[in-house]
Amino acid sequence: MSVETPLLGAIDVSPRYKWLVLTNTTIGVLLATLDSSIMLIAMPDIFRGIKLNPLAPGNTFYLLWMILGFLIVSSVLVVSLGRLGDMYGRVKMYNLGFVVYTLASLVLTLDPLKGASGAIWLIVGRIVQGVGAAFLIANSAAILTDAFPSNQRGLALGINNIAGISGSFIGLILGGVLGAIDWRYVFLVSVPFGLLGTVWSYVNLKELGERHRAKIDWAGNVTFAVGLILIMVGITYGIEPAGGHNTGWTSVPVILELGVGLVSVIAFLFIEAKVAEPMFRLPLFKIRAFTSGTLATFLAAIGRGGLMFMLIIWLQGIWLPLHGYNFERTPLWAGILMLPLTLGFLLAGPLSGYLSDQFGARYLATGGMVAAAVSFVLLMLLPVNFNYLGFALILLLFGTSMGAFAAPNRAAVMNSLPPRHRGAGGGMNATFQSSAQVLSIGIFFTLMIIGLSSTLSTSLTHGLIANGVPSAVAHRIGALPPVSVLFAAFLGYNPIKTLVGPKVLAKLSAVNQATLTGHGFFPHLISAPFHSGIETAFIFSALVSLVAAVASWSRGAHVVSVQHDRELSEALEHPVTPD
Repeated sequence: MSVETPLLGAIDVSPRYKWLVLTNTTIGVLLATLDSSIMLIAMPDIFRGIKLNPLAPGNTFYLLWMILGFLIVSSVLVVSLGRLGDMYGRVKMYNLGFVVYTLASLVLTLDPLKGASGAIWLIVGRIVQGVGAAFLIANSAAILTDAFPSNQRGLALGINNIAGISGSFIGLILGGVLGAIDWRYVFLVSVPFGLLGTVWSYVNLKELGERHRAKIDWAGNVTFAVGLILIMVGITYGIEPAGGHNTGWTSVPVILELGVGLVSVIAFLFIEAKVAEPMFRLPLFKIRAFTSGTLATFLAAIGRGGLMFMLIIWLQGIWLPLHGYNFERTPLWAGILMLPLTLGFLLAGPLSGYLSDQFGARYLATGGMVAAAVSFVLLMLLPVNFNYLGFALILLLFGTSMGAFAAPNRAAVMNSLPPRHRGAGGGMNATFQSSAQVLSIGIFFTLMIIGLSSTLSTSLTHGLIANGVPSAVAHRIGALPPVSVLFAAFLGYNPIKTLVGPKVLAKLSAVNQATLTGHGFFPHLISAPFHSGIETAFIFSALVSLVAAVASWSRGAHVVSVQHDRELSEALEHPVTPD
């Protein structure tokens, strides 16, 4: 039997309290999402700092898990931690998240090891940091919803949600700037803000929501965690070469991981339909605004999740070198050139959240996803060596469209939830978003690898031989999986210099050395196959965005759907619990 502890209205708070909550939770979510991307641009400096070559055979494990470990663990835990917030107090769980996150950031900064041991230290630290981020993400939206009246939640959740999404783009620039000074600053920067947020939240935040003590659904938690972890690990290794193939999707380990993960998720759903106090509240999907909003969240994240990687590779591997930038400088400049994307988010998010309070989420969210689809089509039509002004305007349009979607959609989802289930429901929505980002990365990389596989090997081999590289070496490099070339460009290494190696280059003429390692050889080599792959990826994203628009539209007209959802919410708010 659940024990209800109503707190709403029992604690007197000042009219300014809601703005204090907004400021604190926005900092918390910004930090959590910033660290999901801050390593992407700083990765070369980090690997140089721990003296490990990520492109050496067998070392892609460290590369992938430094990037995806954080996302995987935060995706897996966010529903469970949201449910714990409903049971034991959202502010209590949120405060604990700040502590875990800050301590993990400090431990990452103090990594004393080198080589593979140093990389393992960072991977474990990133996983713990992801646990702290999951506490913050799982409970921040529910805390905000408790603090703000329904006619202001769109603005509040809009600011909070856009800060979260834009944090992933701000992390790109911050990682590039700090990594160039000292790789440890990439982690150290989070410590003072984490300390500030921890003290601030413990001193000022109050439990305004209802707590409903209940038994922990251990069977549901275990099957959900096992299933989601196996599926996301399978996706992670699916983009790596295996068994002589350019990707690992047909390898036995990946098939087993995906298969067992899917079986575990099915078992989880069966368990959740039977237990009295489930972790995953399946009846919440009867609420139209919640279901359509969560589906739209999932599809939007699939559409945009892998975009960041593709744009970084495009800028670092092709556009910036063609415009005279050394490969070592391309990570920082890639982050800077993507600023219009962040600007669009920051401009559209709060405004669309405010407008959704007045007119509902349907038109804004649906229009945002249609505009996102248009943005993908425009990106697809760009030449590889584009004019930057056109590229920047498309990024601004895409950022604005996603801002117009994200804030109203999140507000509609949270407004539709019964107060007693806001933590669990918000966590469910966040899990769909986080897991979709991992899935999107797998999809984007796979589509890109398929596009590169058709012509890259032949072009690379012939180009190397024409510039004096011995035939055996050229054929060996040409036989490398395309993902190796993508990772080299992504990490800001000079791809040809890295793949050929200093010993072979030293035996070539000065002219051939200059040609192979110069700004033009690799970009011209990869441009045609890259464009083929990225066209396919952008078509996929445009179609997914249109489906997300349909899902968003299906939430129904504002007045009708709100009345329908309110009736369902009231029924879910006072369930009959077994004695």
